[in-house]
Amino acid sequence: MLNRTYRWAQKNSLWVLPFNTGGCNGCDIEILDLLTPRYDVERMGILAEASPRHADVLLCTGPVTYQTRDAIWQIYSQMPSPKWVVAVGSCGATGGVFTGSDTVLGGVDKVLPVDLYIPGCPVRPEAIIAGLIKLQEKIVKGAENG
Repeated sequence: MLNRTYRWAQKNSLWVLPFNTGGCNGCDIEILDLLTPRYDVERMGILAEASPRHADVLLCTGPVTYQTRDAIWQIYSQMPSPKWVVAVGSCGATGGVFTGSDTVLGGVDKVLPVDLYIPGCPVRPEAIIAGLIKLQEKIVKGAENG
């Protein structure tokens, strides 16, 4: 019962930590749009967080490079459980146009367990909102099942 209540509350207050793992910043610009009055994701309980110690969701954009591989793992390990990882854009999912580069490892799932993929290049703010709502639904279903 307590776990279900905790998950319900967490679903309604996702604290998201955006992290660029090595892309072109196209998806990062779209994530910034979420914080403007036009989209205002804070009304849905989704807050941007700067510290991994306070974040529930790691929102990763861009392909994982060899240089950022250890940093992303370090950030993920500092996040409290339960935690979720969202790969944003085709670069975050597969490496995108950077696939095959000597400096690119691949998508975020090469380093971290990804809970949700949001496709696009760059991803529109509406798609990111829809993805985060799907994640909220997934959190509630997890609370109902466990």
